[in-house]
Amino acid sequence: MANITKAELVELVAKQAGTDKTAAANMLKAFEEVVLAKVTAGDKVALTGFVSFEQVAKKATTARNPRTGETVKVKAKKAPKVTIGASFKKTVNKETPAPKLAK
Repeated sequence: MANITKAELVELVAKQAGTDKTAAANMLKAFEEVVLAKVTAGDKVALTGFVSFEQVAKKATTARNPRTGETVKVKAKKAPKVTIGASFKKTVNKETPAPKLAK
């Protein structure tokens, strides 16, 4: 199993969309910026069947320092949540075929 870098992803998206790498990189960057801005503002961004991004609230709690055993208070905070869609899961589990990539 190989990891795909951002540069490799840009190249693959460019080939798949039939465009150049600069345009693909700009689109991926724009997508990232929109998702970050909207989720930070408290909105949920969903690509139905594929993935959704949202912000969740984490309550304040207590934890234990593993080194000293001391109890510490952990402040309430917001955290990102990513949920994988049903069609994505079906494709990964080979229940539906994966898309063919451009060569």
